[in-house]
Amino acid sequence: MSTLTKYSPPVNRHMTQLDRSFFVTKIPLCVVQFPDPRNISIFAKKFRDYILRVPRIPHVIKMSESVKDGDKTLACDNGIVAKGVLLTNAVTSLADLDTKLSPEALAFLKEQNAKIEPYEYTLDYNYWRAEDILAAVLPEEYLDEIPTGFTITGHIAHLNLRKEFKPFDSLIGQVIMDKNTKITCVVDKVSSIATKFRTFPMKVIAGDGNLMVEQRESNCVFKFDFSKVYWNSRLHTEHDRLVTQYFKPNEVVCDVFAGVGPFAVPAGKKESIVLANDLNPESFKCLQENITLNKVDQLVKPFNLDGAEFIRESPALLKQLISSSEDGNIELRLKHNRKKHKKNDHSPAEAAMPPQPNTKTIHIPNEISHFVMNLPDSAIDFLGNFVGLYEGESKDDGKKMPWIHVHCFEKYGNDEEPSMEELYRRVHQRILDSMHTDASVLPLEGLSFHVVRKVSPTKPMFCVSYKLPAELAYKQRV
Repeated sequence: MSTLTKYSPPVNRHMTQLDRSFFVTKIPLCVVQFPDPRNISIFAKKFRDYILRVPRIPHVIKMSESVKDGDKTLACDNGIVAKGVLLTNAVTSLADLDTKLSPEALAFLKEQNAKIEPYEYTLDYNYWRAEDILAAVLPEEYLDEIPTGFTITGHIAHLNLRKEFKPFDSLIGQVIMDKNTKITCVVDKVSSIATKFRTFPMKVIAGDGNLMVEQRESNCVFKFDFSKVYWNSRLHTEHDRLVTQYFKPNEVVCDVFAGVGPFAVPAGKKESIVLANDLNPESFKCLQENITLNKVDQLVKPFNLDGAEFIRESPALLKQLISSSEDGNIELRLKHNRKKHKKNDHSPAEAAMPPQPNTKTIHIPNEISHFVMNLPDSAIDFLGNFVGLYEGESKDDGKKMPWIHVHCFEKYGNDEEPSMEELYRRVHQRILDSMHTDASVLPLEGLSFHVVRKVSPTKPMFCVSYKLPAELAYKQRV
């Protein structure tokens, strides 16, 4: 029996419901016990080639809590548990000792009065990883790509099982849940048909079926029903990147497709002023709750509009916010880290310190600094709404043009191998077409490309950042 086979789980390719008791394998080994326990570590160091070295199996094991002395059994009433060291798996019986161990090792064992006994090590379901168990139960023709990949959102594991694995979904889901202790629910994407709100039909294939999620990201907490809103845990680095690299305190950020707030809420914590919008009523409700939950309600204002309408109306929405505030300012409530002291237990220096202010004044600018558009399937189609954004306003008012951060896919054929520069050119042309302009107004050199991730080998996701050309912002709308 090869080492690989010896430590593999038993195989049952007819299993449809998980039977954990089936996965038991007994491995014949030999164990050494020393009268002086210190010799265990000495032997392991000096003769390391002769001790068991198998991943996730310890070579030092606890023996029974009673020790035999000849025909007598002595109770270990001193609280010391006897230990032994397992020999290499090449030694499966006492008959192997003389041929598998070196003369030096045998001499050491004899000198130390070591006792060598057969030992049967039992491997059960808990020993093997998810991919090991699934390789033992799925049809042999599917073993090239065992479906163990998933994303985690809160307590939920989300899989995209291929068609051939759908009949085994509950078996796959249960194994994945067993092997990941923080997961209590596993769902599978039923089809690729998504709604206009970027949600997709899903099936609970294992666990409690609780789809209400509490997700922590960017030092914020987000609560939502995973089946009713869009959330992608793989985008957390992209959320952090834009908030950290671009958004600044006291700037206005417009989040066109805000979802439940993964850009908007962290930006608010950074003391940016955010107009956050989403058309999905469920996302809008969660967005409101998450704004309150993270205590950024003074800085993040939610809207439930179509993305195109929100873009066109954003200057007016900002003016409404300014006019509804006190002198165009937001009085931000401050939290103080007050240390608890016993009564009258204050140092003279602390007593002399002036009281800390309870509020901070943030002036609302009359210009928008950033638009973020995280709707990669169709965000480029909305760019035409920026043409004429400041129609009728004076170009001489010194207003800075906003940055546009548009997320998009650029899929290409399996028979193509376009360079990254070629993909940039294709995206650039799509942006020009949507904004009804040309490269003389918005040159390729004015665009900054960031590869967010590869959804598939032929479908990269980009974030393209550029400043809205003033020529387009002040253009008269047709």
